[in-house]
Amino acid sequence: MRITPRNLRYHDLIGLEVEVLRHYDPGLIGIRGRVAWETRRALLVESGRRGPLLILKSGALLAFHLPGGRRVVVPGDDLVGDPIERLKRLRR
Repeated sequence: MRITPRNLRYHDLIGLEVEVLRHYDPGLIGIRGRVAWETRRALLVESGRRGPLLILKSGALLAFHLPGGRRVVVPGDDLVGDPIERLKRLRR
């Protein structure tokens, strides 16, 4: 299935470019990189200058750059849980 702004919340995030727009840790604001791994509560982001960083989803505001050039801003709280759990929430 192709990633679109509508289904991003229910899709696997690994491999997407991400930028941290807001976070409770001010040191993470502005971080950009590729999602290397995803856990239920965090994203491991490969940032070229700072190396891999663990960014908690909860409380963050994240901008994902989709293949094709679209930019989608998503509250991190909407991404808490693995993709299968997020898909189950869609059905409820």
